[in-house]
Amino acid sequence: MDQASLRQRDFWRAFAPELHLEEPAAFSPISGVAFSQSDAQAMAELMRVEGYFQATGVGWQVDVARMADAVRRLDASGLSPAFAFLYDEFWIPYYKLHPLYQALLGGSYFMLPDFWAWNVDPKRGDSGWSPHRDKGWQSLLPDGMPKSITTWIALSPATPLNGCMYVVPAHLDPCYGRPNDIERKFEYSSIRALPASPGDFFIWNQAVLHWGSRSSPRGGESRVSMAFEFQRADMTPYNDPLIAPLQFLTFEMRLKLIAKQILQYRHMYKVDPNIEQMAIAIGHGG
Repeated sequence: MDQASLRQRDFWRAFAPELHLEEPAAFSPISGVAFSQSDAQAMAELMRVEGYFQATGVGWQVDVARMADAVRRLDASGLSPAFAFLYDEFWIPYYKLHPLYQALLGGSYFMLPDFWAWNVDPKRGDSGWSPHRDKGWQSLLPDGMPKSITTWIALSPATPLNGCMYVVPAHLDPCYGRPNDIERKFEYSSIRALPASPGDFFIWNQAVLHWGSRSSPRGGESRVSMAFEFQRADMTPYNDPLIAPLQFLTFEMRLKLIAKQILQYRHMYKVDPNIEQMAIAIGHGG
């Protein structure tokens, strides 16, 4: 793929004409998802005790099927799925969850420059990322609430056969929240599968152990998903540049952030050398 083309709006508009690209009007009708006080309290308690929660039935005001198709076409074209975040639709869900992030993160928060999209293809025997804790035990407050969180959204069905997420719930993990959390001392029976329908989302704190499983040839369609990370505003930044809530990012800002993702996650997946060189050049201002 020609590196110059990847920097051009026209290339990306032609690549996915059904999606929006740097159109502020696409965000104007977006309203935050309303959660009752009791729902927010229940989610916070699950976060504190189990380390995560799942929510369904959210009206995202975006077409998740079209988003999944765009990620699959990126993959088929040999392009990083992270380029999906050039399109407005991949940012809108996080605008909608703004009230929930405020509730979970002490009222004021930032979006971290840490995000990704996946196309886990059963035909290739793909798997998601291996077992890990996003930040580890130091990302918890003394009361067990998070300093930082991850939001993961299913854009297609996620099943045990096509690579759904798995988690070890916090209260069943002896090493959770402890300095020795690199160790694995949980019982295998404590592992919990997290199947999801398109549009379902999970939020977990960044100390909980989780991973994307390996798919089976019987898995059917690929598992497409996306994720973003957030942190409290009163903490030292985990990464930079921090992104203000509801900030509208220009094409150039998105492209630079995507280049950062390609480079900072290249230990987790195979990177096309041409794409890697483009990301390095953008990161150096070239």
